[in-house]
Amino acid sequence: MFLRRGGTELISSPRLILVTGGARAGKSRFALSLAEQADSSKRLFIATAVACDPEMKTRIAKHRRERNGHWKTLEEPSDLPGRIPKRFLSKGSFLLMDCLPTFVTNLMLSGSSDPQILARARKLLRSFRRPGVSALMVTNEVGLGLVPEHPMGRRFRDLLGTVNQDAARSADEVYLLVAGLPVKVK
Repeated sequence: MFLRRGGTELISSPRLILVTGGARAGKSRFALSLAEQADSSKRLFIATAVACDPEMKTRIAKHRRERNGHWKTLEEPSDLPGRIPKRFLSKGSFLLMDCLPTFVTNLMLSGSSDPQILARARKLLRSFRRPGVSALMVTNEVGLGLVPEHPMGRRFRDLLGTVNQDAARSADEVYLLVAGLPVKVK
């Protein structure tokens, strides 16, 4: 449930929220602003990106600066939920994962099979649904574009599409970001 204070919605009870949209739609900014409203002293930001080149290192540094000092950060590309500290999987915690597509990509590149990737994603969703834990996941909407030309692109689209559907079904709320504007879908 959200409470309103001065026109702003505040997260007031444990829930799972999914934020989706296209590239550069403002998903991360919206998710962070929503998460900053949560009343929790146990906040964990889960970053899945890997700094594989100078441009990506710059992006990661920018995202780190955007988070205030209220967040503990876990940079983990693929071993989730295994690397989430137990204290953040307990009552009163708030988790923000950015992002599911990079998590799926990292698993694909590590050689995981499709069933292994789906099983890992479902296990992650179950961990985010623990009693008393609030979580927010960021993903990309992959179902609105062209069919990828290459088999690896089609595999990624299909896998992430399934993971997104699982996450949306499990979520209490889903937001679609369009040109920086959130549209509540669920």
